[in-house]
Amino acid sequence: MKIYVIHENDAWVLPLRAAFEKLNLPYEEWFIDELSLDLSTVPPEGIFYNRMSASAHTRNHRYAPEMTANVLAWLERHGRQVINGRRALQLELRKSEQYISLQQFEIPHPKTIISNNVDSLSKAVDQLNKFPFILKPNRGGKGTGVQLFRTKESLIQSIKDDQIGESLDGIWLIQEYIKPANGRIVRAEFVGGKLLYAVSIDAQNGFQLCPADSCNIEDAFCPADQKQTSSKFVILDDYENQYLERYASFLLSNGIGVGALEYVEDENGNKWVYDVNTNTNYNSKAEQKSMLKREGMFEIASFLGSELNKIVKQKLKRA
Repeated sequence: MKIYVIHENDAWVLPLRAAFEKLNLPYEEWFIDELSLDLSTVPPEGIFYNRMSASAHTRNHRYAPEMTANVLAWLERHGRQVINGRRALQLELRKSEQYISLQQFEIPHPKTIISNNVDSLSKAVDQLNKFPFILKPNRGGKGTGVQLFRTKESLIQSIKDDQIGESLDGIWLIQEYIKPANGRIVRAEFVGGKLLYAVSIDAQNGFQLCPADSCNIEDAFCPADQKQTSSKFVILDDYENQYLERYASFLLSNGIGVGALEYVEDENGNKWVYDVNTNTNYNSKAEQKSMLKREGMFEIASFLGSELNKIVKQKLKRA
């Protein structure tokens, strides 16, 4: 039996491969954008780790998430253990549903109005009645399409000039903008239901905050670019958060075995979660400088290896 990694971005899997090899774990990759599936077959036994990202379309893998949804349904139909299954994928692709689920666990998030009609966005701004505000597509990834507006008139002009881009599922979010008290946001990373660490990220130059070492974003900047200063990403060695138990419960309830919650802290110390990431990546330079000495991909590999070992033991017991 093996660990099967479902993904569409080879670069993001490189450090995970290294971790598997270091731990001598058997694994196989399913590159989802070049996969065909016979629905009458039975999937192999093992652990399946879904790393599909909402940003797949930015790498010309437009329908990889839809294909992944079918693969996950097939795996779950045959009782295979999937880390970050269909519900996790659903939240990865739909920010609006993230907020609905966050409400269930009383986790604060910015006030949000959704609309499926560009012509109705100005009305949504009136409903929100908070300035400045953010416009974002329901399905984005890497901060793609996120824009800050200070007035309703500026949004209307951008719509007229055809400058707001597209929303893949036709749904737009008009959201309250919460200014970070120190110009940084925090991502609380979890593996196997436990806090891995929290990383503070400088957000003053834009909304595209992909932490992967391989991240290469042409617009604005790439926080994971090795040219960036080390202070762009800082792991918080002494981290406290009154919502940590709620975060963990939220992830567990939604089948997210590996993931992160991103939040902004305002000047009054209130924490507002604005994104749930089920395809988390890590910045190795920040990890190396941290006193915690934790490597995200190594921890994921260890977690997957432990889950695989449980299945092997169960199979031997039945035999």
